[in-house]
Amino acid sequence: MHRLFVALRPPPAIRAALIDAMDAVPGARWQDDEQLHVTVRFLGEVERPVAEDAALALSQVVAPALAARIDGVGTFAQRGRTDTLWARVLPVEPLTALHRKVDQTLGRAGIAPDTRRYLPHVTLARLPRTGHDTAALDRWLAANAALATADFPLDHLYLYESHLTSDGARYEPVMRWPLAGS
Repeated sequence: MHRLFVALRPPPAIRAALIDAMDAVPGARWQDDEQLHVTVRFLGEVERPVAEDAALALSQVVAPALAARIDGVGTFAQRGRTDTLWARVLPVEPLTALHRKVDQTLGRAGIAPDTRRYLPHVTLARLPRTGHDTAALDRWLAANAALATADFPLDHLYLYESHLTSDGARYEPVMRWPLAGS
Protein backbone atom coordinates (compact mmCIF):
# COMPACT_ATOMS: atom_id res chain seq x y z
CA MET A 1 0.00 0.00 0.00
CA HIS A 2 1.06 3.54 -0.73
CA ARG A 3 -0.08 6.51 1.41
CA LEU A 4 -0.31 9.38 -1.09
CA PHE A 5 -1.18 13.05 -1.27
CA VAL A 6 -1.01 15.81 -3.87
CA ALA A 7 0.65 19.07 -2.84
CA LEU A 8 2.29 22.34 -3.76
CA ARG A 9 5.70 23.29 -2.37
CA PRO A 10 6.48 26.84 -1.24
CA PRO A 11 9.90 28.19 -2.26
CA PRO A 12 12.88 28.00 0.15
CA ALA A 13 12.58 31.59 1.45
CA ILE A 14 8.95 31.02 2.45
CA ARG A 15 9.77 27.71 4.12
CA ALA A 16 12.57 29.48 6.04
CA ALA A 17 10.11 32.16 7.23
CA LEU A 18 7.76 29.43 8.45
CA ILE A 19 10.57 27.59 10.23
CA ASP A 20 11.49 30.87 11.99
CA ALA A 21 8.01 30.88 13.58
CA MET A 22 8.43 27.38 15.01
CA ASP A 23 9.20 27.66 18.72
CA ALA A 24 7.89 28.13 22.25
CA VAL A 25 5.22 25.41 22.31
CA PRO A 26 6.46 22.62 24.59
CA GLY A 27 5.86 19.13 23.17
CA ALA A 28 5.05 20.37 19.65
CA ARG A 29 6.47 18.21 16.85
CA TRP A 30 7.51 20.93 14.42
CA GLN A 31 7.65 20.12 10.73
CA ASP A 32 11.05 20.23 9.08
CA ASP A 33 11.83 21.84 5.73
CA GLU A 34 11.11 18.64 3.78
CA GLN A 35 7.63 18.41 5.29
CA LEU A 36 6.41 21.93 4.49
CA HIS A 37 3.79 21.90 1.73
CA VAL A 38 0.24 22.97 0.85
CA THR A 39 -1.89 19.85 0.53
CA VAL A 40 -4.12 19.94 -2.52
CA ARG A 41 -5.68 16.48 -2.09
CA PHE A 42 -5.05 13.60 0.31
CA LEU A 43 -5.54 10.21 -1.35
CA GLY A 44 -4.77 7.96 1.61
CA GLU A 45 -3.71 4.32 1.39
CA VAL A 46 -3.94 2.92 -2.14
CA GLU A 47 -2.68 -0.18 -3.90
CA ARG A 48 0.09 0.18 -6.50
CA PRO A 49 -2.24 0.00 -9.57
CA VAL A 50 -4.39 2.80 -8.12
CA ALA A 51 -1.26 4.85 -7.37
CA GLU A 52 -0.14 4.41 -10.97
CA ASP A 53 -3.59 5.41 -12.28
CA ALA A 54 -3.54 8.48 -10.00
CA ALA A 55 -0.09 9.52 -11.26
CA LEU A 56 -1.18 9.13 -14.88
CA ALA A 57 -4.34 11.15 -14.25
CA LEU A 58 -2.42 13.90 -12.44
CA SER A 59 0.00 14.19 -15.35
CA GLN A 60 -2.99 15.40 -17.40
CA VAL A 61 -3.97 18.25 -15.04
CA VAL A 62 -3.81 21.60 -16.78
CA ALA A 63 -3.94 24.50 -14.35
CA PRO A 64 -2.24 27.86 -14.03
CA ALA A 65 0.69 28.47 -11.73
CA LEU A 66 -0.48 30.31 -8.63
CA ALA A 67 0.69 33.31 -6.66
CA ALA A 68 0.02 32.75 -2.97
CA ARG A 69 0.97 34.27 0.37
CA ILE A 70 1.04 33.30 4.03
CA ASP A 71 -1.45 35.29 6.09
CA GLY A 72 -1.76 34.33 9.75
CA VAL A 73 -1.88 31.12 11.72
CA GLY A 74 -4.53 28.83 13.16
CA THR A 75 -5.27 25.49 14.75
CA PHE A 76 -7.16 22.33 14.00
CA ALA A 77 -8.82 20.36 16.77
CA GLN A 78 -10.28 16.89 17.01
CA ARG A 79 -12.73 15.97 19.75
CA GLY A 80 -12.20 19.36 21.38
CA ARG A 81 -8.40 19.00 21.58
CA THR A 82 -6.06 21.19 19.54
CA ASP A 83 -3.76 18.87 17.61
CA THR A 84 -2.31 20.93 14.74
CA LEU A 85 -0.78 24.38 14.23
CA TRP A 86 -0.86 25.78 10.72
CA ALA A 87 -0.19 28.84 8.56
CA ARG A 88 -3.03 30.13 6.37
CA VAL A 89 -2.39 30.29 2.61
CA LEU A 90 -4.25 32.88 0.53
CA PRO A 91 -5.94 33.54 -1.82
CA VAL A 92 -8.36 30.69 -1.15
CA GLU A 93 -10.32 30.61 -4.42
CA PRO A 94 -7.51 29.72 -6.88
CA LEU A 95 -6.26 27.03 -4.49
CA THR A 96 -9.80 25.69 -4.04
CA ALA A 97 -10.25 25.65 -7.82
CA LEU A 98 -7.05 23.59 -8.15
CA HIS A 99 -8.27 21.27 -5.38
CA ARG A 100 -11.57 20.74 -7.27
CA LYS A 101 -9.75 20.12 -10.57
CA VAL A 102 -7.41 17.58 -8.97
CA ASP A 103 -10.33 15.93 -7.15
CA GLN A 104 -12.30 15.61 -10.41
CA THR A 105 -9.25 14.28 -12.25
CA LEU A 106 -8.66 11.66 -9.58
CA GLY A 107 -12.37 10.79 -9.68
CA ARG A 108 -12.06 9.94 -13.37
CA ALA A 109 -9.23 7.59 -12.33
CA GLY A 110 -11.59 5.82 -9.93
CA ILE A 111 -10.57 7.52 -6.67
CA ALA A 112 -13.45 8.51 -4.41
CA PRO A 113 -14.03 12.26 -4.11
CA ASP A 114 -12.80 14.27 -1.13
CA THR A 115 -15.75 15.08 1.13
CA ARG A 116 -13.94 17.35 3.57
CA ARG A 117 -14.00 21.14 3.37
CA TYR A 118 -10.79 22.39 1.77
CA LEU A 119 -8.74 24.97 3.70
CA PRO A 120 -5.39 25.88 2.11
CA HIS A 121 -2.68 25.82 4.78
CA VAL A 122 0.82 24.68 5.63
CA THR A 123 0.99 22.42 8.68
CA LEU A 124 3.64 23.73 11.08
CA ALA A 125 3.33 21.37 14.05
CA ARG A 126 1.49 18.42 15.51
CA LEU A 127 0.64 18.60 19.20
CA PRO A 128 0.78 15.68 21.62
CA ARG A 129 -2.33 13.60 22.17
CA THR A 130 -2.02 14.07 25.89
CA GLY A 131 -2.34 17.48 27.52
CA HIS A 132 -0.33 20.40 26.23
CA ASP A 133 0.51 23.81 27.62
CA THR A 134 -2.57 25.86 26.65
CA ALA A 135 -1.00 29.12 27.84
CA ALA A 136 2.09 28.53 25.65
CA LEU A 137 -0.17 27.69 22.71
CA ASP A 138 -2.18 30.90 23.23
CA ARG A 139 1.06 32.91 23.43
CA TRP A 140 2.33 31.33 20.20
CA LEU A 141 -0.95 32.06 18.39
CA ALA A 142 -0.88 35.70 19.56
CA ALA A 143 2.80 36.14 18.69
CA ASN A 144 2.31 34.72 15.19
CA ALA A 145 -1.14 36.10 14.37
CA ALA A 146 0.43 38.62 11.98
CA LEU A 147 2.72 36.07 10.28
CA ALA A 148 2.65 37.13 6.64
CA THR A 149 4.76 36.90 3.50
CA ALA A 150 4.86 38.60 0.15
CA ASP A 151 3.34 36.71 -2.76
CA PHE A 152 5.28 33.63 -3.83
CA PRO A 153 4.88 31.21 -6.74
CA LEU A 154 3.34 27.76 -6.47
CA ASP A 155 4.24 26.44 -9.88
CA HIS A 156 4.54 22.66 -9.61
CA LEU A 157 2.10 19.97 -8.54
CA TYR A 158 3.68 17.12 -6.57
CA LEU A 159 2.58 13.59 -5.78
CA TYR A 160 4.04 12.61 -2.42
CA GLU A 161 4.21 9.32 -0.59
CA SER A 162 3.94 9.58 3.18
CA HIS A 163 5.92 7.08 5.26
CA LEU A 164 4.74 6.90 8.87
CA THR A 165 7.48 6.32 11.44
CA SER A 166 7.72 6.47 15.22
CA ASP A 167 9.22 9.97 14.79
CA GLY A 168 6.33 11.17 12.63
CA ALA A 169 5.73 11.20 8.90
CA ARG A 170 8.45 11.39 6.28
CA TYR A 171 7.38 12.70 2.87
CA GLU A 172 8.92 11.48 -0.36
CA PRO A 173 8.19 13.30 -3.63
CA VAL A 174 7.24 10.66 -6.20
CA MET A 175 6.28 12.79 -9.23
CA ARG A 176 6.29 16.48 -10.11
CA TRP A 177 4.46 18.35 -12.88
CA PRO A 178 4.77 22.00 -13.87
CA LEU A 179 1.64 24.11 -13.78
CA ALA A 180 0.88 26.23 -16.86
CA GLY A 181 3.06 29.28 -17.18
CA SER A 182 5.91 27.82 -15.12
